[in-house]
Amino acid sequence: MEDLNYYLQRAVKDGASDLFFIAGSPACEKLEKAVQHINDERLFSTHTEELVKQLYIQAGRSSDKLMENGDDDFSFAVPGLARFRVNTYRQRGSLAAVVRVVAFNIPDWRALNIPEQVINLANQTNGMILVTGTAGSGKSTTQACIIDQINKTRACHIVTLEDPIEYLHRNQLSIISQREIAIDTNDYLAALRACLRQAPDVILLGEMRDHETIRTAMTAAETGHLLIATLHTSGAVNTVDRIVDTFPEGQQEQIRVQLSMVLSTVVSQQLLPALDGSLVPAYEIMHMNNNIRTLIRENKTYQIDNAITTGSREGMISMDQSIYNLYQAGKISKQTALDYASNLEYIQRRLG
Repeated sequence: MEDLNYYLQRAVKDGASDLFFIAGSPACEKLEKAVQHINDERLFSTHTEELVKQLYIQAGRSSDKLMENGDDDFSFAVPGLARFRVNTYRQRGSLAAVVRVVAFNIPDWRALNIPEQVINLANQTNGMILVTGTAGSGKSTTQACIIDQINKTRACHIVTLEDPIEYLHRNQLSIISQREIAIDTNDYLAALRACLRQAPDVILLGEMRDHETIRTAMTAAETGHLLIATLHTSGAVNTVDRIVDTFPEGQQEQIRVQLSMVLSTVVSQQLLPALDGSLVPAYEIMHMNNNIRTLIRENKTYQIDNAITTGSREGMISMDQSIYNLYQAGKISKQTALDYASNLEYIQRRLG
């Protein structure tokens, strides 16, 4: 069996996004959303246990949390190679691991086809920006590019709260404090509350998992900070509804009012297979205006999609329009546009 370093180097060399160590299958890597075997040698439970042990040695970390809870998240760096984000877990009585490959340097947003209007969110100085999408849609990378732009253009204090830390930021015009959950602090809520006493100008919150964290995040945005957070939701409508539904029914009206005031922008993204074999991002962008604030307060979120469609002059774009633009630019196929459309009838009409 190959050792861990071989697999890490192979993944970086091949440009893989993830490595998989699961008993009963050969070690695998994911290339452009397709999982491929690295070799033909099937891993047994003793092999995966050894690879998981090597992962913990690389990270200088105890496996107590894995043994106690059945899963664990952490990250580590290999000098001269890359950073790696790891999830270890039990499955069918054996240990397994998925390793995400993260480049040392913050990627160039232009090379990733991130729209300029997304990067320009770095110019905002207060309010709440939400970057949403399914797992693996590139949310963390988009966040990192926005933080990098702030770091290059403004002299401020940026505090990031992540589980685990993916991209390492070096101080440029800004100073950056990066805190990892379970290592530097107990949890998101405790870290966020402490953060408000650390004179932050910008707060990056890796995930909003419960109503107490969401409430504290909204308070931070209300009190003059710029807060950038992620949610595992698709689209602005689902994002707003998810936040409100997290709270008990008796508090939801108050939360809708508060959210309508502090929310600034929702960016929702997904990765589509491109004609050249790579992945290309499609974005929905919703900026708050008086109309959308009123829709949120009055619990008429089902009308937000129409407001986004008619808000192009304010820099808004719907997911379907973004997908259609990619098709028009010759980056994706007609079938891909149909497969990933939110409103299939709309895309079919546009495609003729």
